[in-house]
Formats: sequence, structure tokens, C-alpha cells
Amino acid sequence: MSDNIIKEILKELPKDIISFAVFEGANIVLYTKDKDFFINNQQDIKAIVDKIKKRIELRPDPSVCMKEEKAEKLIRELAPEDAELGNIIFDPRRSCVIIESEKPGQLITNRGAFLQDIRVKTSWVPSVRRTPVIRSKIIEDIRAVLYANSDDRREFLNRTGERVYNGWLRKKKEGGWIRLSYLGSGRQVGRSCILLQTDESRILLDCGIDPSGTDDAYPILDAPEFKIEDLDAVIISHAHLDHVGFLPYLFKFGFRGPVYCNEPTRDIMALSLIDFVKIQNTEHEKPLYGMDDIREMIKHTICIDYDEVHDITPDIRITFHNAGHIIGSSVVHIHIGNGLHNLVYSADIKYGKTRLLDPAVNKFTRVETLMMEATYGGKLNMLPSREEAEEEFAKMITHTIMEKKGKVLVPVLGVGRAQEIMLILDMLVREGKLDKVPVYIDGMVWDMTAIHTAYPEYLNAEVRKQIFQKDNNPFLNDMFVKVGSSKERTDIVENQGPCIILATSGMLVGGASVEYFRHLGEDAKNSVIFVSYQGEGSLGRRVQRGEKMLMVSVNGRKPEQIDVKAEIFTIDAFTGHSDRNELMNYVKRCQPTPRKILTNHGEASRCLDLAASIHRSFGIETVAPRNLDAIRLR
Repeated sequence: MSDNIIKEILKELPKDIISFAVFEGANIVLYTKDKDFFINNQQDIKAIVDKIKKRIELRPDPSVCMKEEKAEKLIRELAPEDAELGNIIFDPRRSCVIIESEKPGQLITNRGAFLQDIRVKTSWVPSVRRTPVIRSKIIEDIRAVLYANSDDRREFLNRTGERVYNGWLRKKKEGGWIRLSYLGSGRQVGRSCILLQTDESRILLDCGIDPSGTDDAYPILDAPEFKIEDLDAVIISHAHLDHVGFLPYLFKFGFRGPVYCNEPTRDIMALSLIDFVKIQNTEHEKPLYGMDDIREMIKHTICIDYDEVHDITPDIRITFHNAGHIIGSSVVHIHIGNGLHNLVYSADIKYGKTRLLDPAVNKFTRVETLMMEATYGGKLNMLPSREEAEEEFAKMITHTIMEKKGKVLVPVLGVGRAQEIMLILDMLVREGKLDKVPVYIDGMVWDMTAIHTAYPEYLNAEVRKQIFQKDNNPFLNDMFVKVGSSKERTDIVENQGPCIILATSGMLVGGASVEYFRHLGEDAKNSVIFVSYQGEGSLGRRVQRGEKMLMVSVNGRKPEQIDVKAEIFTIDAFTGHSDRNELMNYVKRCQPTPRKILTNHGEASRCLDLAASIHRSFGIETVAPRNLDAIRLR
């Protein structure tokens, strides 16, 4: 029971030393007014942690913390001059302070003497973050929402912790049972939404839409097994709309439980959803949800770092691992019961190193069932090497810009492919393989890139090193030009010479890329290069197939027919998804070997083919579920 666990902890400590105790999700936070105990008795807390195997933190009672203005002045005086401090952000209800620095290493060297000084002299709990290279307004706005609603959030986190530690709400049956219900992504790319049920818990794995605009765009939430009032939590693997686009809809209809993801996923998810609402309004569609619903989602999001084990219900604990797909993308290890079953939800994975990220993790303590994507799971979905693809990309651009004096439009996903392409363009120019021309960044791309620079620890070592060196930061290359208005967009199309344009959306289903395509598509000297998956039914898929006469609508205006004369190219190798060989290698090298594999998030033929090939090659039981299928795992 929640009361019992806190009582057990307090029994191990001096009487009346703790002023109050609360849950922050699965974490237990103790507050004390005794400054000496706060400074000198962390070993007591460590001993309790070792005993009960739960995460406990000791903080000073807010009443004993130094006044914020005085504390900030002292922090700046104590910091080494070359640390180059940025913002200092106080969270008074939690007695925590975030110190931003361009050189955080200067603040945490010498065995953390600076941080210990802050604790002793101000009674605040300090943490250090690197100052983002590019300012991110969305991160600032999210912090503002969380701080403005700190009382509500504190109550929510405490309620969440009580659910974790409060025992069984439903009648536990002998042995326990586990079931997965596919409410989306079954033999389909898009609208990932899978309900995990145990005899105690109801967990949603992602809650996305099909961004290609098909009739079956939304999760099947009217399935008999799904009841929003019974939902305990939502786990978000990553921030693409096909995995998060329907999440605020749950809050619109009353869900007030926790959403679990990591920090970059939270920030990118919020920005993507805000942009999605704006696009729907621009195109005169009734938005699925509003800004208030997105704010509620933010208030109810709990962030977990990679490799951090976290209890989310009495019988489920999760661990996020790098998935290699986009920044923050996660392979989710789900431990059910006391060793009852181990489920790995890999969502979208890239099992190969990219310019941006390390390969997906596939080594776990235990795994009985593996859920994996089949976006490129067909037997013919073999992609060329990255080196070959980058050379071909440079040739396509050179052909258009140098030989035809035209413009190159690259429709991109705002997160993932956009930053990958920016890194590739920076590399090609630095190595002399491509002449330097303006690269116009439109849509959400610049804001998404700012989030990447705020969380460099989620990127691979080479990119981290570059970001930390201003003169070598690929995202700050002066060839990248941010487009800030429709007027600038028109000037690029009508007046500027040869150039490259990176614009969202990647499937030409809304956003700036559609407007550029309408203007550039009828001129044979221009090119369109697709670098992302093109969903069935999307305008991008139709262009990719070679259709010439197309009706195109921009910003909700009356559709116009255009005669496509621009050259159309596709480079699949830049995808953040694994191709057929990488998927098979992921299974082959997965440790330990799963007993069962479920394939989803792919066209029907690809899900079935991948499942059959895995069974034939490795002798593992495989299933390719349809939407509304229920799979009993135990």
C-alpha cells in the first residue's frame, strides 16, 4: 500500500526529520526542514533505496530555500567565469533549480564541488544542462505550462504514484493473463495504437493517426475492449504523428492519466501536434482537438531517460532504449508481473548507424515476445548503402542546380529526415562533393532542429562533438536559411536562383512542401527528391508513381490542376526505418532470442512476408495481426 511504503521509509529515519513525503510518479520524494540532514545524510537515503529497491530523493522543504533572486545572484558568483551561464530556472514547489551553461563540464568537475556549494549555501537542489545552441521556444513554452500548473501537476504525480504502490484495483486471477489488441497499425502503416491488457492494467502503446489522409485514419477506439475510463497510462515510442497524432483526443474526452516518454519526444510531440492543429485550421478542416487538450497532455506527461527502469502500474514496469529512428525514439521493454512475461515494443527502428543516431538496441535482460515494424519488411525492400545514396543525392542536386539551373524541393518529415538531410548536405559541401548553394528551411524544420541541439546526449558521438564546437556545428552552417513568412516563400519561388528547399510535410499532405510543389512542379528544370516513406493515398505517393495531372490544394483553397514536369527522384536509403536485411539482422542478433514475434506497421504483404521469413529462418513463432485482432500472450 502507498501509505505503508512511506511509513516503512520513515521508520528508517530519525523521528520528525521529514516534513512531508510525496510521490512523483513512481519516485518517492522526502522533504526536510533540517538543513544539516539534507546536506549530510544522503547515505541514509541510499541505504533505504538499497533495501526497498525504489527510487527515493531527499530535498529541502521549500520553506528553507534561499529566495530566488538572492540564490540566482549567488549561483552566478560561484560559477567559474568560463562556464558561460545562461538561464537559471527555479522550480520552487520542488526545491529544484536548473542551471544552463554553454560549458557544463566546468560546473561538474572537481567532484561536483560547485553543485555541492549550491546545495549548502542556497538549500536548492541544482542540476546542470547545456544551453541550447539554437533557442527553442517550444521548450520554453512547455516549461511555462508545467510551472504555471505546478500545483495540479504535483497532485497528478502523487496520484500516479499512489496507483503504482496502492496494490491491485482489479481482482487478480491465478497465474495472470496478458493480451494485446490492435486498434491500429495491424497490416497498415500509420495509426499505431495497441492496447496492452493484463488482469490488472490497461496500457496504450502509442496513439497515432494515418497522416496520408485515408478513410481509416484514426485508431479504432470503439472496440469493445477499450474503455477510456479504465485506461491506466499511455506509452509513447516516438513523436511522429502516426504514433502520437490522436493522443490529445484522449484528453479531450476526459483521460487524465500519465503519458510516458522521454524529454525530446515530449517536446517534439507537442510541437508536431500544435502544427497539426494549425494545418487543419488553415485548410478549413475542423481540428480533432484544441490547444487546451495539448496543454493537458503536456501537464500529464512523465519523462523517463533511456535505460531508466520505471514502474507505471502495480504489475508493469518499463525501460526505454534507443531505437535509432528519430531523436528520442524508443524501444520499450515492458516487464509484466513478477517475471510473468517480458514484452518488447520496438515500434519504428533503425538497426544501422545514421549520420544522426546510433543503431537500435536489441539486447535485453529478458524477452519472450517482440513486436516489430515491417515498413520495409518485404523481400524486395533492400536498400542501397548510405554511401551510395549520398553520392546519388549529390548527383541529383548537381544535375538540377548546376546543369539545369533549377531548384530542388526535398519534402521532409520535420523531425528525423530533415536533420539527417541537413547533416548530409553539410558533409557534402565540407568535403567538396557539392557546391554551396542556399538551403531554405521551411515549416517546422528549424524549430525541430533547435530541439535536437537541446538534447545532444540523444545523438551519436560524432554529432554531439560537432554541436559542442560552434565553428563546426553542422546545423549552424550559413548555407541554411530559415524561411519565416509566406512573403519569403514567394520570393524564393519567383526571384531566387538555384537552391535547395527542405519543407514539411514529407508526404505532400499539407504544410509548406505542398505550396512549393504547386509552384515548382510544372517547370522541367526543377526536381523533387523524396527521402521519406510515402503513405498509400498521399499526394507524395501519386507523384512518386509518375502521375502527371494532379489536383493540388494549398491552405484550404480551391484545388488547382498542375501538369507535373519536374523530375521526380526517390532515395529510400535515407529512411529512419530498417530495410529487410536490417530487420532480419535485428532478430538474428536479438538477445535473448524471443519466443514469439508480432509484425505490424507495414503494408499487409510486407507484414506477412517478414513474419514468414523470420519463422523460416529462425524457427520463431510469428504472427502478423490485423486491426481488431486480439493476441493472447499468456
